[in-house]
Amino acid sequence: MDLLVPSTGLLFWMTITFLVVLGIFCKFGFPVIIKMVNGRKEYIDDSLRKAHEANEKLANIKIEGESILQEAREKQALLLKEAAVTRDAIVGQAQDKARVEGNRLLSEAKAEIENQKRAAAGDIRKEVATLGVEIAEKILRVKLGNDKAQMDLIDRMLDEVSSVKDN
Repeated sequence: MDLLVPSTGLLFWMTITFLVVLGIFCKFGFPVIIKMVNGRKEYIDDSLRKAHEANEKLANIKIEGESILQEAREKQALLLKEAAVTRDAIVGQAQDKARVEGNRLLSEAKAEIENQKRAAAGDIRKEVATLGVEIAEKILRVKLGNDKAQMDLIDRMLDEVSSVKDN
């Protein structure tokens, strides 16, 4: 029965030992354990605070990213609009320049054609005059083949010149 019911002396010494261990534990063990638990609690609280700050920063970065992206889209649209306006202006200038150049080339071509016509008409006149002189020369040679015909022609011409001077 000794196993089931302890003796009073054993109970006394067990109580004393328990109280001594409890006192030592309360004096040296609990403060260290409490300090470790508090340190762990502070570390967890600090980590939670940093995670919360990181989430806020991430949300701010997302908002800034969206605003930057929207601003970039607006700038892109503005640049595209300006490029279209510039392109239209350049195309208009090129068309106007081509029109002016075409008109200038047409005027130059007309002037060149007119000059060519005049030159051709002058050449034709020279040819006709030369041909006329040659024909007249041949006719006169045939008609004035002898001295009497030549003298008759000279007399007639002198009569015509003197009649013109008299008038």
